[in-house]
Amino acid sequence: MPSPLTTDRFTLQRIEPADQPFIFEGLSHPQVIPFYGVRYDSLEATKAQMNFYETLERNGTGQWWKIVSRQSQEALGAIGYNQYQVQHRKAEIGYWLLPRFWKQGIITEAMPALLRYMRREKGIHRIEALVEEGNTASNRLLERMGFLYEGTLRDCEIKDSHYISLRMYSLLSTDQAGLES
Repeated sequence: MPSPLTTDRFTLQRIEPADQPFIFEGLSHPQVIPFYGVRYDSLEATKAQMNFYETLERNGTGQWWKIVSRQSQEALGAIGYNQYQVQHRKAEIGYWLLPRFWKQGIITEAMPALLRYMRREKGIHRIEALVEEGNTASNRLLERMGFLYEGTLRDCEIKDSHYISLRMYSLLSTDQAGLES
């Protein structure tokens, strides 16, 4: 298991089975789920997400952490990677925060720790992020972090019985931004 990653204000801690109520709080929150790929209507249903995290670790295809305040020890959100393909040295990142913690620079501070881990510990060359059309906050965040917008995958998924488009962003290990330090 990877050791916890830290920043000045936060610790990234492995998501454990006991975190299921926190994961449910985030992935059922009406302000979080409009642009997130999964949502849950009950604590019991959230077991599927917990199984997803366990499967990622067991198969070596990803890892997710809860973002915890070093000061209050409160869990604020989650960040991680999945779809790790060893042969292509690439993976996809994702993240979410409880709305009361939005606009506090939390992901901006936590993401570089994740990116460094992915590059140094896992040897990942290409880091991808898929953002649902309309999620301008995530678009801006990724661009600030040095990700390059590559294009839009039009009508590539069905969500709530209608097609959605996803914006593709990438950051390469050879890019200057995002991975230094």
